[in-house]
Amino acid sequence: MIETQQNVLINLEDLSAGERDEMSKMGILSGGNEITESRYPTLHYERPPIAKHAVHAPNVINEAFNYEKPSSFSRALRMNFGNTKVVLISGTASVNEEGKPEHIGDFKAQLWRTYNNITNLLAAEDMTWHDVVRTTNYLRDIGRDYEEFNKIRTTFYSWHGLDPLPAATGIQAILCWETLLVEIEAIAVSQDN
Repeated sequence: MIETQQNVLINLEDLSAGERDEMSKMGILSGGNEITESRYPTLHYERPPIAKHAVHAPNVINEAFNYEKPSSFSRALRMNFGNTKVVLISGTASVNEEGKPEHIGDFKAQLWRTYNNITNLLAAEDMTWHDVVRTTNYLRDIGRDYEEFNKIRTTFYSWHGLDPLPAATGIQAILCWETLLVEIEAIAVSQDN
């Protein structure tokens, strides 16, 4: 059994029959209703996993696991493939270095803060928006906010002199916090000389 249950955020006494069944099939839950140790090795000796490195920009945005209600994801991950570096930036929003939302109710200010947060995550890996190849843009109300979103994005990309522009998708979505109006994911790729 796991020596510490500190990362178990679910109530093991309140599992549905379906949850209990699926967790037992995966070997997560013992017959005694306790979380077991993982049966999956942390290292693959025959086929080592790609090395992944967490990216941090604590000067502008905190880590998701430091939220008041912790969330289990990395802000960004860097992977190296020979001389090619790939950075995957998780959905990033108008959140400050204390893990609190910024500019509640102000879509445009939230979008600028989101760009600032992503810019700093890129800078932590010596990358810029010129290395961004794709963004996925989540807007709480795409009908209301897309026109302003596109004006700001176009201005921001023009200011950077981006050509070509990153590939992109815009999606209307209910975001993880009610106060958030926009969230952006990004993929950046660069090569060492």
